Amino acid sequence: MSNRNEYSSLPVSSYLELQRQNESSKSVGIPSYDESEVYLGSKIEDEDEDFETDIDNYPLVIVGSNKGSGIPGAVFNLTTTVIGAGIMALPATMKVLGLVLGIILIILMGILSEISVELLVRFSVLCKESSYGEVVQHAMGKPVRILSEICIILNNAGVLVVYLIIMGDVMSGSSHHMGVFDQLMGNGAWDQRKIVVLVVMVVFLAPLCSLDKIDSLSLTSAASVALAVLFVVVAFTVAFIKLVEGRIDSPRLAPDLSSKTAILDFLVAIPIMTNAYVCQFNVPPIYNELEQRSPQKMNMVGRYTTILCILVYASTSISGYLLFGKDTEADVLTNFDKDLGIRYSSVLNYIVRIGYILHLILVFPVIHFSLRQTVDALLFEGSPPLSESKKRSLGLTAVLLVLIYIGSTMIPNIWTAFKFTGATTAVSLGFIFPSLISLRLRHLGDLSYGEWVLSWLMLVLAVTVSIVGVVSNVYSLESKS
Repeated sequence: MSNRNEYSSLPVSSYLELQRQNESSKSVGIPSYDESEVYLGSKIEDEDEDFETDIDNYPLVIVGSNKGSGIPGAVFNLTTTVIGAGIMALPATMKVLGLVLGIILIILMGILSEISVELLVRFSVLCKESSYGEVVQHAMGKPVRILSEICIILNNAGVLVVYLIIMGDVMSGSSHHMGVFDQLMGNGAWDQRKIVVLVVMVVFLAPLCSLDKIDSLSLTSAASVALAVLFVVVAFTVAFIKLVEGRIDSPRLAPDLSSKTAILDFLVAIPIMTNAYVCQFNVPPIYNELEQRSPQKMNMVGRYTTILCILVYASTSISGYLLFGKDTEADVLTNFDKDLGIRYSSVLNYIVRIGYILHLILVFPVIHFSLRQTVDALLFEGSPPLSESKKRSLGLTAVLLVLIYIGSTMIPNIWTAFKFTGATTAVSLGFIFPSLISLRLRHLGDLSYGEWVLSWLMLVLAVTVSIVGVVSNVYSLESKS
């Protein structure tokens, strides 16, 4: 250690993951071993049985050529997981909740989601587990792991079904709105939404979903985020112009609780808001493929993602609600089939709808990746990784795409899907499981009193939202029937 300037000190509160990258590790006295990773406090069974990694003995960080995605790629992948079809339902929730409460909930849910992501990363590293289900099993046992994996499967499959519903609504139209193809080319075979969605799945989605590593999707994720931002910019600009010109009706600032129907809508809207930030199931695979990974670096990824998502969600919710007011649909994209009341309205309508369809096509494989990994872990436990079995990977991909397509032909609209997944699987994956993990494993992670209180707060809020949401959904269905 002749040149001390090659190394930098670490904060006392930081977590360190040592990774042996090459033979240079021997120069700092770390013996050879077969494991690819060593975590602080782990015992290495080697020729020297008394050797134990200890932060006091190893103040140096060994940096090698661990190739993976950098921070920008990880931010794009995580942002793509968050910003999907849920953004289209937010203007409708703003119509129910009112602008003030709606914005407060967008910010609050974003902060709580980021806290749960950071807790999940910390305990994933401390437990030396590489997937969401494995961390759950370490904390609460195998039965709960199976439950968490079922939640991931139901949540992700539901989200992908919603993507296909939106694609069909926008391209082929629905009972109340004209599709892009109808407006461009008139009536034709493209009016058959099932055929259109099937063609999109075979031509675009299947090739992207066949990729076996999530960092392979970094470029498509970046493009999808850019397209989402394009949608936000166009909607916000149009709303701002109409607001300046005084052609926007006064929006509702607080929720309407004047009738039983209004109260039910209010209770159903909150779970849909919790659905907007669910990305925790993709955090472990994104962390695993992060270049020179560390919990601190992944926390930075999570914070950048949260800030970006809050800005995008707030802008979309406000502008969408201001533009369409009480006529805001559950899928706000379908509102963009009529004159917006400004110059080049038809061109902007096409840009918004076609751009967001492209966004969903690029988001689809990122969510599918986590779905496929979870199904594989549940059905083929102990088998080699999917990346080493191309036949199994392609077979699972084909089966899942067929089932998702069938689901999209049976569910009527995205509000129906979101209000149930938001009250059950989404709130469980985003808040219930992460808070339970931190509470059960607090002795491993040196959980502070503030973090302990936040974990309990998240757990109580999530369980309350879930119970109220499920009861409200069931009551709402019974009232309609």
